[in-house]
This record gives sequence, structure tokens and C-alpha cells, in this order.
Amino acid sequence: MAQEMEEEEAEPEAAAEEDLGFHQELKKRFIEGGPTFMGIVLLCLILGLAIAIERIIFLNASTTNSKKLAQKVEDALESGGVDAAKEVCRNTTGPVASIYYQGLDRVNEGIDVAEKSIVAYGGVQMGQLEKNVSWVSLFIALAPMLGFMGTVIGMIKAFDKIEAAGDMQPSLVAGGIKVALLTTVFGLIVAIILQVFYNYIVAKIDSIVNDMEDASITLVDILVAHNNKK
Repeated sequence: MAQEMEEEEAEPEAAAEEDLGFHQELKKRFIEGGPTFMGIVLLCLILGLAIAIERIIFLNASTTNSKKLAQKVEDALESGGVDAAKEVCRNTTGPVASIYYQGLDRVNEGIDVAEKSIVAYGGVQMGQLEKNVSWVSLFIALAPMLGFMGTVIGMIKAFDKIEAAGDMQPSLVAGGIKVALLTTVFGLIVAIILQVFYNYIVAKIDSIVNDMEDASITLVDILVAHNNKK
């Protein structure tokens, strides 16, 4: 019984040592890679993740149940007119509600004017959705390029040591080659992490844009039907 208790206590301690060892190893490799290039690659990761997380939060907040909103707007038009429908849009967040408001705000000028306003404001909302996303793609491209640059510089240092020594010894070039490989690995890791976030953001933007287009068509149909009932 005592032996079993000792084994159970030893398991979390071993896990803690393994975690500590991983972090120490990561820190060691980071320092060995050189503060200049490794620091810049880390900065790319931090900035890229900050922008990606901000975009994900914004896009999730911009997601709207467009079918439910269209039904509310249609019911408000029938019961309280354009002003009631605009109030529904004011109380709803997201680009679809903003587009609906712009169309309702111009409906008195004619369906054609309202439709043009919807299309124009849809472009504005699309720009808001895509804001700062290009920076994430920049960091995705920049991180491995910096890693490869560190590789080239490390190899140059290795050959400089060979030239200075006048002899080809493994110990002379091992350090430079290790630095070269570490910078490349960290650059690729950063690019892979940011690429996953970037693909999710792009897919989310495409989904919202498609929803906006479908909702715009639905709103025009609602406005046409409302005018025909007058």
C-alpha cells in the first residue's frame, strides 16, 4: 500500500520535471539561436497572434443570425413601418444590421437608390472585416525569411572559422550550423502557427461576406414587397 502511494506521488513530480525540462530546453535553444534573429522572429509571433486574436474576437462579434434579423425587420415594417424596422437594426450588432439600416434609410428615395446604398455600404463593411489581416500574412512570410537569413549568416560564420583556422574540423563549424538550423526551425514554427490563425480568419470573413450578400438580396425583396403593399 505504501509503495503504491509513493508511486502515485512520484508521477506528478515526474510530470513536473518533464514540463520544466521542456521549458528549459526551449529557453536554451532560443538563446543558442542568437538574440538578434530569434528576438525578431518572436516579435513576429507576438504581433501576429495579437492581431489574429483581435480579428477573431471582432469577427465572432460580427456574426449575426441574418434569417432571424430579416424576419424581425419584415415584421417591424408591417407593424410600424420603416422607422420601426430601423430601430430593430439599431439594436442589433454586426455588419448585416448596418447594411439593413442603410437600405431602410434610403428606401424613401426608391428601391434602386436603396439597393445601391446596400451594395456600397457592403463594401465598407467588408473593408472593416479585412482590416489588419494583411499584417498577419506579412508576419507569416517574414518569420521563415528571417529564419533563413539566420541560416545563411550562421553558415557564413562557420566558413569564416574554417578559413581562419585553415583546417576543416567539425568543432569549428558545429556552432554556426546549429545557430543556422535553430533560426530556421523557429521561423517555420512561427509561420505554421500564424498560418492556422490566418486560414481561420479568412474562412470566417468569407462566411460573413456570403451571409451579407444573401441578406442584402433578402432585404431588397422585403422592400419591394413592402412597397407593393402600399
